[in-house]
Amino acid sequence: MHCNEKVTARLAGLPLKPGVYIMRDANRRIIYVGKALMLRHRVRSYFQDGALHPPKTQRLVAEVDDLEWIVTGSELEALVLECELIKRHKPRYNVRLKDDKHYPYIMVTLQEDFPRILMVRSMQRDGARYYGPFTSSQVVYQSLELIRRLFTYRSCNRVITGKDRSPCLYYHINLCLGPCIGAVDKETYRAAIERACLFLEGKQEEIIDRLRAEMDQAAEELEYERAAKLRDSAEAITRVVERQRIVSGHLQDHDFIAFAREDGQACVQVFFVRNGKLIGREYFVLTGTQDESEQEILSSFLTQFYDEAASIPPEVLLQSDLDEFAIIEQWMRSKRGKRVVLKSPKRGEKLAVMQMVRENAVETLAKLRAEWEADVAKQTEAIDQLKQALQLPEAPVRIECYDISNTQGTSSVGSMVVFNKGVPSKQDYRRFRIRTVQGANDIASMAEVLRRRFTRYGEKMGKSVDGKVNRWSLKPDLVIVDGGRGQLAAAMEVFEELGIQIPLAGLAKQNEELFLPNQPESVLLPRDSQALYLVQRIRDEAHRFAVSYHRKLREKAGTASILEEVEGIGPQRRKALLTRFGSLEAIRQASAEELASVPGMTLAVAQRLLSSL
Repeated sequence: MHCNEKVTARLAGLPLKPGVYIMRDANRRIIYVGKALMLRHRVRSYFQDGALHPPKTQRLVAEVDDLEWIVTGSELEALVLECELIKRHKPRYNVRLKDDKHYPYIMVTLQEDFPRILMVRSMQRDGARYYGPFTSSQVVYQSLELIRRLFTYRSCNRVITGKDRSPCLYYHINLCLGPCIGAVDKETYRAAIERACLFLEGKQEEIIDRLRAEMDQAAEELEYERAAKLRDSAEAITRVVERQRIVSGHLQDHDFIAFAREDGQACVQVFFVRNGKLIGREYFVLTGTQDESEQEILSSFLTQFYDEAASIPPEVLLQSDLDEFAIIEQWMRSKRGKRVVLKSPKRGEKLAVMQMVRENAVETLAKLRAEWEADVAKQTEAIDQLKQALQLPEAPVRIECYDISNTQGTSSVGSMVVFNKGVPSKQDYRRFRIRTVQGANDIASMAEVLRRRFTRYGEKMGKSVDGKVNRWSLKPDLVIVDGGRGQLAAAMEVFEELGIQIPLAGLAKQNEELFLPNQPESVLLPRDSQALYLVQRIRDEAHRFAVSYHRKLREKAGTASILEEVEGIGPQRRKALLTRFGSLEAIRQASAEELASVPGMTLAVAQRLLSSL
């Protein structure tokens, strides 16, 4: 197979050792990462004359402009490095989890004396305990709501001393145990949190046994009110357990994994079985699966999913065997700290469950594809309608929208949101803090934002950073300014000044009419058209993005103003206080001694601050 001189030279130098190989295209972008027990044999197989590669591999090889490799001490080290490089660079020819960085987790802050239970987007080595990942934040919030009703934990960020004068509303509606006012001691509170952790781990029977034992002890000690609360908690958890599906009385802790695929995308279904009960299930979308074997899809999913998973069960069951069972088992064992077994069930109850998991994967993929196709059809229709209505030379695939937000001229900000093919492209969003305009002048502020954005467009056009396209250099097919004729005139003046030729439209808020340059009549999109729905979504997103930034600056300025009104507190002490306590409310709840311990503070200033607050 033909390859350039650079690649030919690289192939000659490949070692007979385990490691990771990296393929780059002509723009130096990493397009594929792989591992090999023998680098020379594996990499050379891509470029052999007469090799019968599937279409995906043929396209990959045709794009390879350079090769690199990293020798490792073992195949396990190669697996770990491959996983890290795929996660970091997201090469388009690798099988990879779609939007994996956004998956939510449940975090229990066990490093705190009075732990909280929160939803977070990543795991940290901070002493907290994590559960997940999950694919739906809505499911996480529903789980947190249920757990809060059952175990009543705190969610505030107060510094807990037990000496607060009054609790928050959650205590009064029985959704918090009230550690802030000393209504519960540390040991009792942490026991409730530990029960919540057991619930998340699917060990509800153990919780019920503990609660009943505590209930009996409370009754013996004549603490009948506490015994009644423990009885109610046990009954509530029992009702939850009764609703859980019992998979088998013989199974213990297993993850069942199966997938379905079509047109290069795969849906992987994971069933989490604990103590014979199905405590949860999640689906994950993989991209880049076209022409890949079942083994490659499963092994890629295992390494990417369990690299981010909060826990690994002792046995993971797959829909088919893997050639790499041994090495992936070894890797999972290093992650779990205990033995892990990978199996493909062939008979009995485990096979029956696996068939159910596979059927769910097929049904989920069919549902997702129907949703994707419906969305794509609507977005294509909206773009076509907008092109016709505004008489644009090209379909407005990339649309940029700008909005201004201020309060009586203070903390003025501008927002830039981008929709690509009808969907938000959040990596392209930008925020602007207005620098040159005094007071509430939205038209002048809009001119400043556009001048700054499109000056950078001219400067960065055609340039790249580390082989990647510079986002400022991307040219929109349509620019919408929120505000009507005045903002449109300002945009036209900026474009003429900078020599920019891009279609423009001004969107008036009142009737949602679009104004076009040099046209006296506005354009009213049909009330039931997909084009109008798209423009409304873009306008609302620009407004939301601007307002959220403006609110953040206003709150920051308000907090700074309140603190610096206190004699003896300037910018440095204000910064130190907010760094330590995080918010004005936390500062208000702190003692004078705690405030005085902040670098630069004194006890006299701390007492003055508390008196002021």
